[in-house]
Amino acid sequence: MSAVGSCGRHRGYTGFTLIELVIVIVIVGILMAVALPGYQESMNKGRRADAKAGLMDAVNRQERFMLDRSTYTADMTQLGFGADPMVSEEGHYTVDVETPDTACPIATCYILTATPVTGGAQADDAKCTSFTVDSTGAKTATGFAAAECW
Repeated sequence: MSAVGSCGRHRGYTGFTLIELVIVIVIVGILMAVALPGYQESMNKGRRADAKAGLMDAVNRQERFMLDRSTYTADMTQLGFGADPMVSEEGHYTVDVETPDTACPIATCYILTATPVTGGAQADDAKCTSFTVDSTGAKTATGFAAAECW
């Protein structure tokens, strides 16, 4: 019996050839190379929002503390956080009070800084490495794209 079908054709083998598999792998590799950096930047941007939210929460608590006691504090636990420094809600950043210079003591000024948790998902984010807000409301950031961070 031959491999000729009723229509006079040879029955072919089903499945993929090696060349077809290689082509698919190359195409998927190219798509990943294009899409992955954009995805990673989107994830970093979302995690940066965690730092901003943590800072704004600390700012609000500092201002409430000032209204109640007529001074700011350098101790995050006095603001109602469980630790000093405080860890942001999603756990990507720590937020702490930096003691201002002698021209503006902690009683009348504060500087809050959010820095990535060591070894965390944001530790390698060179675009926006840290976020800062002070008692005047000035917002700054560090990193190679600091102007775009806030």
